[in-house]
This record gives sequence, structure tokens and C-alpha cells, in this order.
Amino acid sequence: MSRRHLYRRATVAYHRALNYLVFLGRCGSELLVGGPGYFAWMGILMTLALLGLNAYCRQIVYGLYTTAMTDQVSWGIYIANFTFLVGMAASSVMLVIPVYIYKDEALKHVVILGELLAVACITMCLLFVTVDLGRPDRFWHLVPGLGKFHWPVSMLTWDVIVLNGYLLLNAWICGYLIYAEYRQRKPTRRFYIPFVFISVFWALSIQGVEAFLYVGLGGRPFWNSAVIAPRFLASAFASGPAFLVLTLQLIRRFTSYEVEDAALLRLRQVIQISMVFTVFLLICELFTEFYTGANHVVSVMYLFFGLDGHYGLVSWIWVALVCEVTALVLLLLPVSRSLLYLDIACVFVVVGIWIDKGMGLIVPAFIPTPLGEIVEYQPTLNEWLVSWGIWAFGLMLYTAFLKMTIPVLTGKLRLHQANRMPHALTHAPSKELVAPAATAEG
Repeated sequence: MSRRHLYRRATVAYHRALNYLVFLGRCGSELLVGGPGYFAWMGILMTLALLGLNAYCRQIVYGLYTTAMTDQVSWGIYIANFTFLVGMAASSVMLVIPVYIYKDEALKHVVILGELLAVACITMCLLFVTVDLGRPDRFWHLVPGLGKFHWPVSMLTWDVIVLNGYLLLNAWICGYLIYAEYRQRKPTRRFYIPFVFISVFWALSIQGVEAFLYVGLGGRPFWNSAVIAPRFLASAFASGPAFLVLTLQLIRRFTSYEVEDAALLRLRQVIQISMVFTVFLLICELFTEFYTGANHVVSVMYLFFGLDGHYGLVSWIWVALVCEVTALVLLLLPVSRSLLYLDIACVFVVVGIWIDKGMGLIVPAFIPTPLGEIVEYQPTLNEWLVSWGIWAFGLMLYTAFLKMTIPVLTGKLRLHQANRMPHALTHAPSKELVAPAATAEG
């Protein structure tokens, strides 16, 4: 290889790296531009995130004493949020499958927004796991090969693998496709299509591993049910699209990005079917518990009706049931084709599943204890502040993703022709991004 050829390749690589750094800088500059509503929203989220950080610092100083967790109830609202958010992250597969396998045009222009949501949700998941650790400096013990956990037998180490793997997959897919649209070039299929299909199976795996993490704990009969895994999948495929519908409505109202009604109504169909299975599996579970008097019927009795004067979770679970049933009824009625009623149904879906899959799933497994003790759990103010802080950080992260991505998708942010490398001019710019991103016009 001649010196001239090496020099040319080095020059091309240099300009590519420079263009990418310019791209990152221009995307970052979009975060500094916006109206009063944008800065008010980010200011509120920043305030909540700082309050959460302060509460977490207090937890670091005083330990888990600042929480309501005890020897009897060792998992609480942190793990409840973690369980819910894993499902939210996995739900992006319900956008990827229609677009890439069935070539659904209605969802084509919003699927990348769902994958960005998955990145934000997985980030929040990792944060909730971190704050739940009494010694976060020992987090490296969860890493297979480095830590002391018995991998591959330990389900917890598998959970670490699938969560981080899913985060990297979605970050790569979104980053590559957005950069390709910025350069106005059709993305090379071999650079993202294999990862898209891997992410489909990976999304199912994060829900499966999470379910096995609970089901495999023989000392907690409340979780020893074969329908935990399908319930996780059904509820994930309802709550994630429901949250995305609400997000898309806000995007359409406050940005220049056009979201078609067809996309929202297609998501309605996904939520509708998923909620049918969610409620059906819940009924199956309740029938098995109450009719047969299974081993963990005591925990279920505590959850729904209280036990020996302890009613800590009764109001939680009945609110969840009312929300889920109301959402299902609204979704099954033609009235939900109206975007107002669809929004109401989506709010009920998110709230109901957050309680049902969170506090309603985690805490009852510890009550009563194997010795018959009843030690109730209600989150402390410090736990609420930490949780709100993580949610605020996640929403702030997702808002930043949208603020940087939407200008690219709408054509406002582009690599100018004069700044492009000569070798790139031999390729025709993409008129349509055959990927989970919108066209330059849409």
C-alpha cells in the first residue's frame, strides 16, 4: 500500500471523525434552544433530579435505614420501579416487529422514538438497581467473570447481561440511523438490520430473565407461578405503547414533528390486545389462588383484603384493578378512537400496570415471612424523593434525546453539502430512510 493511499485513507477517516464531532456538537446545541415551556419543563425535572440526588446522598451517609425496607421486606419501591421500567423498555419491540417484519407504514416514522424511550428506561432501570444496593461501590460483583456471583447459575448476573446488552443494542441502532439521516444517506442495512432482529429477541429475553429472577426464588411462594412471565410480557406490551401514545401527543402539540393519527390508532390496537391478555392472565391467577387455596393464598389475601388488621397494600391494588378494568373497557369501545379518550385510557393503563407490576407484585411476596411475621412496608419520603429523582432524570434524558433527534428527522439539522466529503458525493442522498426514522419531509 503506497504512502499516498495511506495518506488519503487517513484524511478520509479524519474528516469522518470531524463530521461526527460536528454532528454531536450541533445536536448538543439544540438542547440550548427552546421556548419558555421547554425550559420550564427541564427546570422542573432538574429540580426533582437534584432533590433525588440529595436524598440519595443522605441514604449513602445513613444507609438503608432511611428506607422502610427491613430484614423481613428487603425489596421495596426501588425494585417495583425497576420491574415496571424493564417492561417499558422491552415494549419497543412492539414497534420494531410491525415495521421490520410486516412493513407497517403507519408506525415507520415513530419507531425510532420508541427505541429512544427504551434507552432512557434501561438507564433508569440501572439507576434503580444501584440505589437499591446498600454498598453501590460493590456493584462490580454483579459483573460475570469479575464478581463473586455464581454465573451462569445466578439469574441476577444474567439480568445484568441482558439489560446492558439491550441498552447497547438500542443505543447503536438509534445513533447510527439518526446520523445516517443527518448525512442524508440511506443507511447500510448490514450495519443495523442484524442488530434490529437481535434486539427483538433480546427484548423478550429481558422480560423472561426478569420473570425467572422472581419465579426461581422458591422461598417466596407468591412468585412461584408459571404465568408470571406471560403476564410480564402482556403488561409490558400495554404500558410501553400507552406511554408512547401520550408522548407522541405531546410531541405533535409542542414540536414541528408530524405524528399521524394512523400511528396512534395502530398503537391503540397493540394496547387493546395486550390489555385483554393482561386482564385475562390476572383473572386466571386470581382464580387459581382463591379457588384452590394455593400455598401463597395468604399473600394474595393480604394484598386484596388485608390480613390480621394489616391493610397496607389494599388501596394500592384496588386502584390498580379499577384503572386496568376502566382502561380495558374504554379501549374495547369505539369511543377510544377519539384521541381524548385514548389518552385517558393510556393514563389508566400506565398507572394501573405501574401499581400491579410494581408494589402489587414485589411487596406481598414478603408478607407474611416464613416465620409467620407480618411486617408491612410503606415507602418513606426519602425513598419517594430518590424515585422521583430517577424518574425526573430519565424523563430529562428522553426529552434531550427528542430535542436532538426531531430536528434531524424534520430536516432542520443536516450535514450541509459543502461540508461533505468528496467520496460521499458518489452516493445518492436518501429520499426515504428505510429504517425506524422518519423521512426528511415527515
